[in-house]
Amino acid sequence: MKKRTVAHYLNMSALLFLIGACAKISNPSGGPRDRTPPVVLETIPANGARNFKGKSVIITFDEYVSLSNVTEKFMLSPPMKKKPKVYTRSKNVIVDFQENLRDSTTYTLYFQDAIRDLNEGNILEDFQFVFSSGPVVDSLSVTGNVYNAADLETPEKTMVLLYREMADSFVVRHLPDYISQVDQKGYFRINNVREGVYRLYALTDADNSKNYNQPDEPFAFMNAPIEVNIEKNYIPPVKDTVPKKKEVPRVKDATRTKDLTPQDTIVPKGEYPLMLFQAIKKAHYLTSSVRPLKYQLIYTLSMPSDTLGFRLFIPDSRKDSYYIETNLEKDTIKVWLTDSTLYSQTQIKTIIDYPFTDSLGILKFKEDTISMRFMTPRPTRGKTKKPVFTFETNIKANLLKPGQKIIFTSPTPFAQPDTARIKLYQVSDSAKTKDRINYGLVKDSANSCKYYLRADLKPDKKYLFVADSASFGNIYNLRSDSIGIGFSFKKPDSYSKLTVAVKNCKTSSIIQLLNNAEKPVAEASLKTDGKVVFPMLDNGTYRLKVIYDLNGDGKWTTGDFDTGRQPEPVSYYPHEIELKTGWEAEQDWDIEKEGVKPERMKQQKKSSKGTNR
Repeated sequence: MKKRTVAHYLNMSALLFLIGACAKISNPSGGPRDRTPPVVLETIPANGARNFKGKSVIITFDEYVSLSNVTEKFMLSPPMKKKPKVYTRSKNVIVDFQENLRDSTTYTLYFQDAIRDLNEGNILEDFQFVFSSGPVVDSLSVTGNVYNAADLETPEKTMVLLYREMADSFVVRHLPDYISQVDQKGYFRINNVREGVYRLYALTDADNSKNYNQPDEPFAFMNAPIEVNIEKNYIPPVKDTVPKKKEVPRVKDATRTKDLTPQDTIVPKGEYPLMLFQAIKKAHYLTSSVRPLKYQLIYTLSMPSDTLGFRLFIPDSRKDSYYIETNLEKDTIKVWLTDSTLYSQTQIKTIIDYPFTDSLGILKFKEDTISMRFMTPRPTRGKTKKPVFTFETNIKANLLKPGQKIIFTSPTPFAQPDTARIKLYQVSDSAKTKDRINYGLVKDSANSCKYYLRADLKPDKKYLFVADSASFGNIYNLRSDSIGIGFSFKKPDSYSKLTVAVKNCKTSSIIQLLNNAEKPVAEASLKTDGKVVFPMLDNGTYRLKVIYDLNGDGKWTTGDFDTGRQPEPVSYYPHEIELKTGWEAEQDWDIEKEGVKPERMKQQKKSSKGTNR
């Protein structure tokens, strides 16, 4: 009996275990990640609708959606003075108009990439919606490309404006008849345009006004009106159908799923090229006033002060308690406060007189009272290190070009260096002996934060610069630590040389050599075909740029909408040029072809002919 009881107990335990295992709940295995963008199921009105007089547009999707940066990305063409309200509700995107629609007008709603699904953030790219308040949906288009005039790069956040009115003043004072956005490659396409003659502009809109109301906004214009007609600008009308959901091709590997949709790297070429430029300021005014340091005041002007100059007065302070420095362009004024009782004040009242152009275009002096504030940071807890005067010098890299100036710079004005604590030595090759040589320290005539070292230095010698502690300092009684820097000059044969044979030079031209960061390292001017030599170049990758100097002033000149002057054109040699130590490279360049950007591919570098000296 006892054995049967034990056996029965074991059988019941096993049965209960099996029942519990069968009833165990586990999370279902997930399927592939959703990578498809939202799909439009229905719209009110229909896409491409005619005679629409409503106050709202409702777009219904197959899933919940969200809007990203819709204030910045959404655009209505033609624009309205009162911006529409764009928001989501459940699976709908709703656009509420804040003013009545124009009669017989085709409207285009550009969403760019603002619409995405709520869960995965999949983006609906370049979504547009079209309807007409009249019986016809306009079906013509205008295409083109926008470039930064100075470097042919693609501008950011730039729009294109189309006006029926021919007067130049309309782009300054009124909203455009059509508007569109430049894509990431500089291409634009304005759709659903009515046949006619228009003025075409591009604008980087700083104040979101949709017009060129600020002269310092980047701007582009076509000199002549453009004609939009059915022969060359027709686009198919919008079909009143709901788009079908498309499957994105994918491939799976052992660890992840990735899209195989190829990226379009070709920039479409539109009919109208627009060169974006920033106009030279023509009005005098004060652009900024700051106090970045307790003993420094900085004022900037829109234009050089010219003969009128700049005057400053600090009430209740002595004239020797500060001094003024002006940059070479005469548009930035730095004031250094030298009296501690003055610069220790949190707020300083300053009275300035500066050139100002009034609303009638008359240049005169304007007086302003400006309070300059500086809040001294709270000291950190614990022990604080005694502040030390720091400065920089271009000899810290130990290698200088022959003839290169040795410069010392500081964020604050230098005090007179103590030359008894500063020594310059010529070091022998064995580094066992060093001979002291004479030198001089010369202060920059226009910048109290800069000194030059003058000495008879030989390209084939080694040197040691030694400055004991407190040898350098600033006017605020901070002193430097000791430093010792060994340096020498690179030999001329350790550099490269590039000779460029320029062809088809039909106007004054400036040939610039750019480094890998596209910063000019050298330039030369030509008026006819000839050779340009760039000596003493470090090894690296370079690019060539030409400025077609139409006015012959020796620099690139920007555009002027008031006079109808386009910015001076530029062009690039289409390949990179690689230079190595000791090379003498020769390159032919036909500069007649404009608007070429460098191809950033290493295999293109072989086009330059290099020989080792």
